[in-house]
Amino acid sequence: MTNAEDHRADERIAVLFDIDGTLLITGGAGAASWRLAFDELYGIPADIGEFTDTGMTDPDVGRKTFQAVLHREPERKEFTRLLERRLHYLHQTVAESEDYRVLAGVEELLPKLIEDGYLLGLVTGNLEAAAHIKLHRAGLNRFFSFGGYGSDSTDRGELTRIALKRATMVYGEPVMPEQAIVVGDTPHDVQGAHAAGIKCVGVASHHFNVQELRDAGADYAIDSLEEGLPL
Repeated sequence: MTNAEDHRADERIAVLFDIDGTLLITGGAGAASWRLAFDELYGIPADIGEFTDTGMTDPDVGRKTFQAVLHREPERKEFTRLLERRLHYLHQTVAESEDYRVLAGVEELLPKLIEDGYLLGLVTGNLEAAAHIKLHRAGLNRFFSFGGYGSDSTDRGELTRIALKRATMVYGEPVMPEQAIVVGDTPHDVQGAHAAGIKCVGVASHHFNVQELRDAGADYAIDSLEEGLPL
């Protein structure tokens, strides 16, 4: 292998972003949409925060909350209906959220990364449709040409590997784990990145501080995306 090819193999070409707590905060719109869906279907305004952790995938959130409030496993048909009702209400709750905001540095960083030639993708526990509903309000959808979603797998490592495969499809050439980096705000993001063989930047922009993200194994940890990324 030539020196030029060596450099090429190590070159970072894909940046994979988590959404909630990394790019934006919906101000409780996600939880509100689940509450409305459970209330409509079962007369129970369930609070997902009582039964789930930050960074879990949407299917796991829905299933664990269902088990907790209805004390049984959901049947396939009713779980499908629950997910549809949740997405239906998410359009409303995101649009109406007074505390929805894009996090510091995001609106400056994303266009700069595109200008510099990076492929931008998503790695998120959101269902694909939910991810784009959340991004749409801030006009951020246009930056992301691929992703791995909670609708692809409930395993964060697997959905991260799926995102990497889709980066390869978009780029037209193999994108190796060492050519990508994951950016997220929770230990789940770190674990998912490492399970896929990808380094992770922990961003202390929501529930976890820099030290907690380092303790969780983040390869890099920053206070906010205003600092830029170690690319």
